[in-house]
Amino acid sequence: MSDIGSAKVRLYVEQPLGQGQSVPLTRDQAHYLFSVMRMGVGDAVLAFDGTSGEWLARVAEAGKRAGTLVCESQTRPLQMPPDLWLLFAPIKKARTDFIVEKAAELGAARICPVQTAFTNAERIRQDRLQAHAVEAAEQCGGTYVPEVCNLQKLDTVLANWPKGRRLMFCDEALVGAGRSLGDAPRGPWAILIGPEGGFSGAERDRLRALPFAHPVSLGPRVLRADTAAVAALTVWQQALGDWT
Repeated sequence: MSDIGSAKVRLYVEQPLGQGQSVPLTRDQAHYLFSVMRMGVGDAVLAFDGTSGEWLARVAEAGKRAGTLVCESQTRPLQMPPDLWLLFAPIKKARTDFIVEKAAELGAARICPVQTAFTNAERIRQDRLQAHAVEAAEQCGGTYVPEVCNLQKLDTVLANWPKGRRLMFCDEALVGAGRSLGDAPRGPWAILIGPEGGFSGAERDRLRALPFAHPVSLGPRVLRADTAAVAALTVWQQALGDWT
């Protein structure tokens, strides 16, 4: 029989996990475990559901289109990320996928695509992006999967901004200006990354006027949108997140 050290796969499941819990596999999960990974009855899997931590489970039934796991013991408790949202303007498909994956790995609790004046994309595949967040959590050892929201207009998001949440506004107009978070307080935050064409003048004026917004610079060079997302998450985590 396998043990935790020989578990080759981490799997996100939507059913709550617990001691002795039976977990039915989806068709795609069964195909991956039994056809791709060549696993069989008795093999170990590390499973997590986003709320119950990580569990050692074993394959109880294995078929081409279905299967069942049974939970044995909890291996790790739930580790929640900081209360941090990432707001970003969607770009080309592969690079949008990259932003979602890295946001999940770097500890964003919620990922929110927003449409700005210069955003090229008018729609997204929310289900596909959510699947990328799941895959990132499976691969990086996370026990929590961030929600990926549907595309919303930036104006709408700002008009309904929740009280008490601060906004780290990454302003490309501040390149080289040395503007950082400084002694900003901890608590609920969001990061806003603009599109490839930058923010419009009206958007920048509105953002700078918001009492909860903190304009920052991401260094002396203009970054691509996907690079900026990774850089901003890193800056915030080191200053105010769970890296300190």
